[in-house]
Amino acid sequence: MTADLAAPLEQVEGNEHTKIAVYAADGLDWVRANLAPLRARLRDHGAVLLRGLPVDLDLFNQVVQEIGGDLLTYTERSTPRSAVSGNIYTSTEYPPDESIPMHNENSYSANWPGRLFFLCDTAAETGGATPIADSRAMFRLLPESLKERFAGGVTYARAFREGLGLTWQEAFQTEDRAAVEDYCARNGQTFEWTDEGLRTRHLRPSFVEEPHTGEQVWFNQANLFHVSSLGEEVSEALLELYPEADLPRNAYLGDGSPIPAADLDAIRATYDEVSYAFPWQPGDIMVINNMLMAHGREPFTGKRRILVAMTG
Repeated sequence: MTADLAAPLEQVEGNEHTKIAVYAADGLDWVRANLAPLRARLRDHGAVLLRGLPVDLDLFNQVVQEIGGDLLTYTERSTPRSAVSGNIYTSTEYPPDESIPMHNENSYSANWPGRLFFLCDTAAETGGATPIADSRAMFRLLPESLKERFAGGVTYARAFREGLGLTWQEAFQTEDRAAVEDYCARNGQTFEWTDEGLRTRHLRPSFVEEPHTGEQVWFNQANLFHVSSLGEEVSEALLELYPEADLPRNAYLGDGSPIPAADLDAIRATYDEVSYAFPWQPGDIMVINNMLMAHGREPFTGKRRILVAMTG
């Protein structure tokens, strides 16, 4: 092991709220030699970017395991993805002209990953960044009255059916209704089988204490699950076609009451203020602490392929 491998050159990028530590990495040996500072940055800071590596799926898999341990299966899915190799997946497969709102991965679920790993296989022609936002800054900047309303958590409602959103088979990765019922029972979800498929409903926290830093973090997907995230035209069309209970996804306050539109506007505006985005380069590996950093996706043109793995 050479001396320079153990002396990472770090450049911090970002804004006053959200920062990412950028490293010039040259291979797996470099990652192994610098595990301590990389893991420390993820614990305290929340995000690192390894730049200069080749686009190599095997290398990505090894980097993920070195930093984060065993890769997780994507369960209780809320968006369409494809498996690439083992537990490495494509990022959410939404049309390129759509943005994906900021969110902490699987924070709607009782089972969520501690670390997310993104590999840039193909950078978009324009746009296509994966913005990140510090969840501690989100909690600090949101109005106190809003946080009081959200103190009881977020209620997530889902309806699974053919042709609209995900089917229950795709979401739970099984054809076995008993397995779905068991999963719901173990994870605090009520369920109802319908002629079209399945409805579920469950309560999760809005904000939690991050165990390493001891700080409060905004940790939910209310802004993404709420029907208004689809835009006024689409959400109005869906509500004309289906009862509210049959929407693919929706979110309510913890007591089941509607989330005020002004609160959703405030959450989105605060994410806009806090978030930071950088242009992808092929071979980039971004690692984020899922509790400390939310992420999203910007619209893009041309081909774009970002691969994702989860650990912890």
